[in-house]
Amino acid sequence: MFKAETRTRSLFFISVATFFSLSVWFSTNAISGALEIEKSVDESTIAILTIAVQLGFVLGTLIIAFTNLSDLVNARTLFAVSAILAAATNLLVIPVESTPMLIAARFATGAFLGGVYPPAMKVISGWYTKGRGFALGTMVGALTIGSGSPHLLRSVFSENWQAVIIGSSILAIIGGLILKFMVTDGPHDVKGAKFNPRYLISALTERGPRLALTGYLGHQWELYAMWAWIGSFMLYVVGDRSLIGDSLDLASVLTFLVFAAGAFASSLAGAWSEKIGRTAVTSIAMIISGTMAAFIGFIPVEMTVLIVILAMIWGASIIADSAQFSTAMTELSDPAYRGTMLTFQTGIGFALTAVSIWLLPIVKDSSGWGWAFAMLALGPVIGTAAMLRLRSLPESLNLAGGKR
Repeated sequence: MFKAETRTRSLFFISVATFFSLSVWFSTNAISGALEIEKSVDESTIAILTIAVQLGFVLGTLIIAFTNLSDLVNARTLFAVSAILAAATNLLVIPVESTPMLIAARFATGAFLGGVYPPAMKVISGWYTKGRGFALGTMVGALTIGSGSPHLLRSVFSENWQAVIIGSSILAIIGGLILKFMVTDGPHDVKGAKFNPRYLISALTERGPRLALTGYLGHQWELYAMWAWIGSFMLYVVGDRSLIGDSLDLASVLTFLVFAAGAFASSLAGAWSEKIGRTAVTSIAMIISGTMAAFIGFIPVEMTVLIVILAMIWGASIIADSAQFSTAMTELSDPAYRGTMLTFQTGIGFALTAVSIWLLPIVKDSSGWGWAFAMLALGPVIGTAAMLRLRSLPESLNLAGGKR
């Protein structure tokens, strides 16, 4: 019987590794202003660079899912190798000058990140059965901080955009090494099944996994478009100001705090999900985030304090439910294909994010921030409906020890 402190130690190191490794995700978003000057990259190209990461991630996850690679190769090894390769391709942003090569570098970074996030979830699920929602929520909280960390680096190294890229790559390499050498496989880890691409099709014909996937897709429609453009929105709201003299860019600090609020909420929601149920937590979170999306962009910029407060609430609620969709999928699927289902769910969800990330600046340019953000509220509406439907079915008793 494993000791509780061993499980807690593993959760800590997995979370730290995820935090470090995901720092390369939004590195170009954090330095978008510098890229406009240094490499003649405009706002539409920044959107393409972000979408390239998303689509690369989709390719990486789908290759892993359809080959069952995350169940055939040790997840910690897959995580470490992928994190190091993502760090290497992230560094290419510095020397590369042409836009097509920048897009290719970001696409490669996203593809390698496909071997980071889902395997981390699989390692977590090998350590937890009871309390898995809290554990995955804590890990996703670390992912959230990691995704927002380039904005913090940017606020500190405001005059040196290359330091943001180098710093995030160093963190990713350290993260890969931490998970490989500081964590062991948990007692609930299952031996991967043989390659069986038909399992995905058969699993998604079942109501439980299908509704969990639908809820996740509604969540993803909103999440990454908000994450990708909240920095630009904060700059629009507060302007080009600093906190201390010429240091600590205010918009970047506020953007990082939006991510930080989400990290705290993700862990807290994971604990609540064990008490009141996964479908309840996901529905509540999506109702709150969808409401913020529907209204925040219409508030006059003169009401800066109110906008910042609502942005923090949005940042907290928009990610609070994320881990619970993944946890639900592990509880509704065959344990032997746990890694495959997590990877497939993640890949499909990130494919959808490319659409909303691409559409948001187009709607913003034609109709303003209000309608651009309001468009994102469609996702939570559909996601909430799916999770409430799942709650009404017998399959939901498999969630959170029967608490649904």
